[in-house]
Amino acid sequence: MKKYQLDLTVKSIEHLNEKYVLIKLTDEKPLPEMLPGQFVNIRIDNADTFLRRPISINYVDVEKNELHLLVAAVGEGTKWLASCCAGDKINMLLPLGNGFTNPSELNKDKAVLLIGGGVGVAPLLNYGKVLKDNGITPIFLLGARSAKDLLLLDSFKAIGETYITTEDATMGDKGFVTNSSFVEGDLAQKVSKISCCGPKPMMVAVARMAKEKGVDCEVSLENMMACGLGACLCCVEKTVKGNVCVCKEGPVFNITELNW
Repeated sequence: MKKYQLDLTVKSIEHLNEKYVLIKLTDEKPLPEMLPGQFVNIRIDNADTFLRRPISINYVDVEKNELHLLVAAVGEGTKWLASCCAGDKINMLLPLGNGFTNPSELNKDKAVLLIGGGVGVAPLLNYGKVLKDNGITPIFLLGARSAKDLLLLDSFKAIGETYITTEDATMGDKGFVTNSSFVEGDLAQKVSKISCCGPKPMMVAVARMAKEKGVDCEVSLENMMACGLGACLCCVEKTVKGNVCVCKEGPVFNITELNW
């Protein structure tokens, strides 16, 4: 896909809690095509931060010509993003990387299970919407430490059936996503595929569960990235085929490609 460098305008910014913000951006021209699972690389316009920041594409609203980004304000660069206001311009490279499995390659007779944890839920919202638009049932399984850490829950529920796990049992099943009541029994009878994004230990556990239950599974890696184009070798991951750049060959990989 063709890549663009654009100065997008902040349309609105919503502080979801003390850590997370939802930024909605637009442009005078129609936004380029973006696939679920791809990401953008944002220039941080202050003197102390030189590297761009990779952010997953959370949602694309074609009718409103909007790009949504879910950002965890944890470092200098992302805190700068969280401080932006409506009308500000943000420079970014997009769309980057390879996304989740194209709906045309999936079995429409079965659902797809989308598993996310923390800010890793971000790319699953857009993927769920695209799956639904293509006649495939998305089922969300979202994990968090506590109910207050769950993000965009109403948005997920508006698209598909949504299951929750929290470590402190304040909502849904107690424990990790692999403890969800939904994954009990013959999971292969319920879903044809699992698409997952979140902390690496969570994704490794999901990959192990998928192998045990005989369900095809793909994960979106969150390796440290800089250029986003495969030039700086910052995000290299060792796979069964050798070392690859996650930003270029991924970030989505089938678990059969990984040395997990």
